[in-house]
Amino acid sequence: MNTKLWGRVAVYSVLLVAAFFFLVPLYVMVVTSLKDGAQIRAGNLMSLPTSLNFDSWKLAWSTACTGVDCRGLKPYFMNSVMMAVPAVLISTAWGALNGYVLSMWKFKGSDLLFGFMLFGVFMPYQVVLLPMSQVLGFLGISSTIGGLILVHCLAGMASTTLFFRNYYTAIPRELVNAARIDGAGFWRIFVRIVLPMSTPILMVTLIWQFTNIWNDFLFGVAFSGADSKPITVGLNNMANTTSSVKNYNVDMAAAIIAGLPTMLVYVAAGQYFVKGLTAGAVKG
Repeated sequence: MNTKLWGRVAVYSVLLVAAFFFLVPLYVMVVTSLKDGAQIRAGNLMSLPTSLNFDSWKLAWSTACTGVDCRGLKPYFMNSVMMAVPAVLISTAWGALNGYVLSMWKFKGSDLLFGFMLFGVFMPYQVVLLPMSQVLGFLGISSTIGGLILVHCLAGMASTTLFFRNYYTAIPRELVNAARIDGAGFWRIFVRIVLPMSTPILMVTLIWQFTNIWNDFLFGVAFSGADSKPITVGLNNMANTTSSVKNYNVDMAAAIIAGLPTMLVYVAAGQYFVKGLTAGAVKG
């Protein structure tokens, strides 16, 4: 009994220490964003603000002038919303269809095709920058939000296909075969049988894709134009512009604003993410 108790104490102690180290940077960001310039220069990183000051948040959102960019994060935030939402939905639907076909409607060479698609999971994104820019130019959608949506859908296709394919291999084939005998076709089986059983992996894919797309910087800086830059590019521009006085409180507020959507997604749906990851772990 004592051994079990001490083992539990040791586990919780390690978890608390790990949580502390992970949360300290977030704490520093929050308290720094609530201080004015005098408090930052006079105090230390861990000290609490003497009074709550949200001016830095207002500047970071709408009127932060740092010598080059006076727009704040608002237009970049809206660009990311207009880019991430359709890209997440399209790439998830695309991956669901691919996984459905590759697991339940096998054809000659389907396993080989799936093997080739897996290369996309491990391929560094820098490899596709030049050919992708040529494709976007050929389609006439370079430096647009539509072009960024297409890029993220293509980049995420391998991962979403892998998720759904492995999950669907765990679905009993008897259900699909029975539906075929009853006369159900490709789309009817997918909509009526497969999709209702896909909630765990749908949540995993939606959270995974939203996090990757929202936090992406490489594609955003390479394929966006002056009016289509995502929030990661806007945050980088704000933090690295030259200024006579460095506004750390504004930078910290801007960083929190940029990361807030993904934090809220994990807080709201984190439990579904864990359940979805373990749902298809036994088979496939």
